[in-house]
Amino acid sequence: MLYQIYDFQKALLQPLTSWAKTTSETFINPANPLSLLPGAERFAASYELLHRLGKDYKKPEFGIRSVKAHGKDVVVQEITALSKPFCNLVRFKRFSDDVEVITKMKQDPIVLIVAPLSGHHSTLLRDTVRTMLQDHKVYITDWVDARMVPNDQGVFGLSDYVNYIEDFIRLIGANNLHVISVCQPTVPVLGAVSLMASRGEATPKSLIMMGGPIDARKHPTAVNSLATNKSIQWFEANTIHNVPPPHPGVGRRVYPGFLQHLGFIAMNPSNHMQSHWDFFQNLVRGDEQDAKAHIRFYDEYNAVLDMDAHYYLDTIRTVFQECALPNGTWMVNDELVKPYDIHQSALLTIEGEMDDISGSGQTRAAHKLCKGIDESKKQHYEVSGAGHYGIFSGRRWRNKVYPQIQSFIRAHHANSPNNQDPN
Repeated sequence: MLYQIYDFQKALLQPLTSWAKTTSETFINPANPLSLLPGAERFAASYELLHRLGKDYKKPEFGIRSVKAHGKDVVVQEITALSKPFCNLVRFKRFSDDVEVITKMKQDPIVLIVAPLSGHHSTLLRDTVRTMLQDHKVYITDWVDARMVPNDQGVFGLSDYVNYIEDFIRLIGANNLHVISVCQPTVPVLGAVSLMASRGEATPKSLIMMGGPIDARKHPTAVNSLATNKSIQWFEANTIHNVPPPHPGVGRRVYPGFLQHLGFIAMNPSNHMQSHWDFFQNLVRGDEQDAKAHIRFYDEYNAVLDMDAHYYLDTIRTVFQECALPNGTWMVNDELVKPYDIHQSALLTIEGEMDDISGSGQTRAAHKLCKGIDESKKQHYEVSGAGHYGIFSGRRWRNKVYPQIQSFIRAHHANSPNNQDPN
């Protein structure tokens, strides 16, 4: 019923938000006499803010059309390498008419970026992808909104997530691959690679784990506390809802994105209120640059997706309540996850000094679990002054984190002629 009320509210607000947008434009259009009225800028800013507070935010595009690679501008095209019901493996293929650049791009390491499935779309890692494309062939997991997946496709749990990662690694080829997991996927990625190692399969050249809850018991944050202070029965009763019509996934049990979004806002309500007030002031002053920065951020931040209930509850139970990975009790499809079986992959862990989502030491815990990896192939980097988002997006990501990752990948990369593919 809550989901239906939410959809009804959105439908009810749509005419209002459309009217607010149109009205805002009338007060800034120089051809309209209303723009000459005293205080027209404030009227326009007020209606624009009303529009943005009430509008429905769709999934953003990655929108990466070109990047600079090896000193030259190259064209980028998105290609779906593999499509699964709950996730598309997307490749960002680079093109150039410069023979020398093409030769260099062919020798670039291959990177799989595993985006978090935790409420936001994978486009949240746009800056991560754009930066990595300078020196790497890049793939990313583009998770599908669960409300868009028909019920006949079955359910999706944490074990399915692990299986998806295994399939993606096999498709790309582990021998020349470096896997970057950001936040939540550090756990299923380590699980997938551990299982592959235990079976004697090839594993990626390196694992780069950023701000994830490998061991959520270390310096628990507010997110960790919520997950451990409530029972699974509480989460199932209070956060799980059925997708209503007319969505393709009608009847599917999900953790709705709008509830996750409310949780995001509730963590720092005063910050968001101040941000919207600053946006209003910037519109009044005509500060287009800051206003556009606000719009870009909230177009991404407010666009959320639903998660299948099985996956959400599995994650709460396995990762945060049972801490099954660090306890050595995690079973995936009757196989025990044994990180100490990993020997061939190098390991880099990255944490933000000010991270309020994954506490200090939670990601670094992977080093202790991966006993089979030689110490010479392990590295940890703490990003001074960085919060959670700062380790994969923004100035600190580009200036501090990326050089560390690039250097680490190059140090543990060896080109394999059998695994090179065209750019």
